[in-house]
Amino acid sequence: MTRTILDIHILQTVPPSNLNRDDTGTPKSALYGGVRRARVSSQAWKRATRKAFEELLPSSELGVRTKRVAEALAERIVALDPSLAPASAIELAVETMKTATGSKIEAPKRKTKTAQDDGGNEDKVTPESAYLMFLSRRQLDALAALTVEGSAGGSVASLQKYWKDKENKAKARQAVDTRHSVDIALFGRMVADSADLNVEAATQVAHAIGVHVSEIESDYFTAVDDRNSDDETGAGMIGSIDFNSATLYRYAAVDVNELHGNLGVGLRNDESPSTPTQKAVGAFLEGFITSLPTGKINTFGNHTLPAAVVVKLRTRRPVSFVGAFEEPVRKEDEGGFLRGACKKLAEHATSLEQQYGVSDGEQTWVFRVGEETRALAELGVEVTLAGLVKDVEAAVAARLEPGA
Repeated sequence: MTRTILDIHILQTVPPSNLNRDDTGTPKSALYGGVRRARVSSQAWKRATRKAFEELLPSSELGVRTKRVAEALAERIVALDPSLAPASAIELAVETMKTATGSKIEAPKRKTKTAQDDGGNEDKVTPESAYLMFLSRRQLDALAALTVEGSAGGSVASLQKYWKDKENKAKARQAVDTRHSVDIALFGRMVADSADLNVEAATQVAHAIGVHVSEIESDYFTAVDDRNSDDETGAGMIGSIDFNSATLYRYAAVDVNELHGNLGVGLRNDESPSTPTQKAVGAFLEGFITSLPTGKINTFGNHTLPAAVVVKLRTRRPVSFVGAFEEPVRKEDEGGFLRGACKKLAEHATSLEQQYGVSDGEQTWVFRVGEETRALAELGVEVTLAGLVKDVEAAVAARLEPGA
């Protein structure tokens, strides 16, 4: 089978905003090419992409990442057996999660102490895992079914006996290691207590960086108390918010073969082996392109979409074009940074691929908006967003065909 790597290069202009802040509330930044640039972390954009999946994929194809896994499983147990009280379902869920993942599931000490200090019932503190756990909804459903089967009407003792059986325990482990959701298959999973349940990420996302020098500015603001009388002229509140603006270069790569392997584990015989991968690639492409981290979004309203997207299907390895911007783009006499960024990206991509001979037999699509992005038109076939998703899905399916 031909190896398939999906490279996504994006140029996106963002006005004054604070998409992704550090511990002091300042927009994240980075030194690159000897100058300070705007930066948005890969974690922030992966989170935004996962949120975009909620509109692009059915919930059955997605996972949940939480410490409150017992609560999430208990909800499914009650859905299967409505006669169970929520508290009983939680107890059963704890036993099942401990067996399935090998992790401790217990009430957080901090919350228990708070409940004690407040004179509340510490027994009502819901048990949690020690770290965020990522499970698909299909995996939770499978665990819920096993729990109901093994608990004989809600008996914790019966369930504990059920999980002592080696075959039943193997079923629980299999339930959390097959039928991965699209987001787990793309972004991976680490289970600290059971390395064999880890899932290698099929996607790499770079930190988005500005293509030019970018300074951090500060907005000093005041707010008026609506109930002040006419002779009370002082502000009810004062403060400041840091922000910056930039034309960002964004890059991500998807190892389609790794994704295909992650999604193929546990498929039923009547399911097409390439269809889940094809849909996952299309969803990631659209979700990554159109998503935006929501930091301070209500303050700045910085809802922008990319001006240019270049997508490549490669056969050997991913290649970032960030080197195009090692020398920062200078503002043109008329206009901003986008036109210059497109010229640099087009020149760098063409030169790099010619010198390394990596363009033969590879497919390239260009999705762009406006005259400023014309320099990128020659890099590949021009498409709309819908056409891009459709064409890439078809190309991926063709490459995954047996014998391709």
